[in-house]
Amino acid sequence: MTAIKKFVAIGPESTGKSTLCSDLAFQKNTLWCKEYAREFLVTNGNDYTFNDLLTIAQGQIALENATTEKAEDEKKEMIFIDTDMYVMKVWCEFVFDKCHPYILNQIAERKYDGYFLCHPDLPWENDPLREYPDQETRDRLFKFYEELLSIQSTPWCHIRGEHVERISRANEFILSVSEQS
Repeated sequence: MTAIKKFVAIGPESTGKSTLCSDLAFQKNTLWCKEYAREFLVTNGNDYTFNDLLTIAQGQIALENATTEKAEDEKKEMIFIDTDMYVMKVWCEFVFDKCHPYILNQIAERKYDGYFLCHPDLPWENDPLREYPDQETRDRLFKFYEELLSIQSTPWCHIRGEHVERISRANEFILSVSEQS
């Protein structure tokens, strides 16, 4: 069996990452890996520390590995991942001005087939776990993600617009990546 293709959704809060991954997984009859941070914050509260971000990063990797193993067992061709270590890097650096070496090492070691960079052009959805509702901060965070993607070699695409546009653009990108492999 060929390796499972992995596509990751990244971007600021409330940009449709979970919805995109869930909908694409449903459409393609496959699995998606949820964001571990949500589970952690629901259980432990929003008052997190720098070391908590390391725990969240490790939990995200474990969840991604478990999703990948399940997809392999079920003979799926691809999976969608809501959040990776780039998100953890931005979160660490934005909040604490430093990043855990574990996160940086995982960025260097882990390989993906493509990234969906989700724009902050959707209306903000209030959620007690979210921290940055103002558009200026959301735009600034988006630029951090865009800069990170522009200096690495994995293909990526912009995901913007309303739901139908986002799904359509993601599917076009998946097809183009699949044709190149």
